[in-house]
Amino acid sequence: MFRRILISSSTNISLESARIGVVTSLPVALSVFAYGLVYGLLTKEAGLNLMEAALSSGVIFAGSAQFVALDMWIHPLPVSALIFTTFVVNLRHVLMSASLTPWLRKAVPQVRYPLLFFLVDESWALTYSALVRGKVDLGFLLGSGVLLWITWVSATLSGRTVGAVISDPAQFGLDFAFTAVFLVLLFGLWKGKEDIPAWAIAATTALVVHYFIPGKWYIVIGGLTGSMTGLWRSNALR
Repeated sequence: MFRRILISSSTNISLESARIGVVTSLPVALSVFAYGLVYGLLTKEAGLNLMEAALSSGVIFAGSAQFVALDMWIHPLPVSALIFTTFVVNLRHVLMSASLTPWLRKAVPQVRYPLLFFLVDESWALTYSALVRGKVDLGFLLGSGVLLWITWVSATLSGRTVGAVISDPAQFGLDFAFTAVFLVLLFGLWKGKEDIPAWAIAATTALVVHYFIPGKWYIVIGGLTGSMTGLWRSNALR
């Protein structure tokens, strides 16, 4: 039996799973720190002070949305467009959390909803893969998420502080870290050739939408078409 963090049989969170989540996420955390440095550098260029940079990562904790927001950070601030765009970018979290429903429903609401704060792309990919294998519980998400949150905030502060030293992130390959970590996570989710149709349709749809529709809708639409394809194939093969 797992050692429980909370004294309740319905929390579905264990200390051992949290430890496994931390250990498993360490390699990913290194890459997160790399592109977190880039984000920190960009906050300096955007005119955010150290406290504002720290709060943006500590409270929002959504890398893609934060990069998009910085790209739109002009004066006067386009508040409505900024809110709408980041909302669209983060709609993928609905799909991510839905994939964890079989495990999330076992946790009481006062545990479930705070835990979702730590659901980012990296922690979701690692957690989902581990849960499917059946060797951990939702404590994995807690351990992974907390480690990545600490890493992200620390990287932001570091990048904001050393902004004058690293003037060009591409010179050190930091601009590729974001892409690299998602390629690794993608291979970690690979289950076999049965995944090819869903992945191919998601990628093709995303590329087509990106070409014809401005904004970040390709993220959501690509994810939805891939998810629906996977669901259809799963039902068809039963």
